[in-house]
Amino acid sequence: MSLCERAASGSALLWPRVLLFGDSITQVPAAPSAASACVSEQSRRGSPPPHRAPRAGYNTRWAKIILPRLIRKGPGMENPVAVTIFFGANDSSLKDENPKQHVPLDEYSANLRDMVQYLRSVDVPRERVILITPPPLCEAAWEKECVLKGCKLNRLNSVVGEYANACLQVARDCGTDVLDLWTLMQKDSQDFSSYLSDGLHLSPMGNEFLFLNLCPLLDKKVSSLPWLLPYWKDVEEAKPELSLLGDGDY
Repeated sequence: MSLCERAASGSALLWPRVLLFGDSITQVPAAPSAASACVSEQSRRGSPPPHRAPRAGYNTRWAKIILPRLIRKGPGMENPVAVTIFFGANDSSLKDENPKQHVPLDEYSANLRDMVQYLRSVDVPRERVILITPPPLCEAAWEKECVLKGCKLNRLNSVVGEYANACLQVARDCGTDVLDLWTLMQKDSQDFSSYLSDGLHLSPMGNEFLFLNLCPLLDKKVSSLPWLLPYWKDVEEAKPELSLLGDGDY
């Protein structure tokens, strides 16, 4: 039997997963570069890039329906070491201008709680969950996008702030970590427009901001993970299979 065949017959490595669950702010091309890079850097113990489950245009009303399709109990369904829940930008749409995506504030809070509770029911403890508030809205830039689409301005930054505060309250009530992007991006009255590509979605600079602030929270989740493979300097030179497979696998 060849070495490859012997290795294939040995025990499999189970890679820890990080699930990034969110709307189009998670989905846009720039977003995974921030979050994925963060997770890859912090989980060099063997974890692959995180699994993203973003759906453009989705709100929490729809998100809580599909979450059980992403994480559930059962054979082969390894629980993630961290889950980020990043919704609110669509929920906070103005009802009169965007009724399909709008979710009332009370329901938004209830939906977030339901998702955290569901995760706990499938053995993902609250310590592994990170809620992320929607970022602030640059109304002037987003209004231009709305006009191009033939509609009126359908979001207001003050309203987004109400949803961000609701997200913070849910995190306090449920005992999860939370990243308050809405407040951090406006700290000290700074001009946050450079963090947004169109007034709503994150720009490369905004994703870098997300990276810098999300990494410490994710690091708490993944830093205690064991190394699945040895550091290269620790690999036995003469017989690397001793280090890479272990006595019982070769």
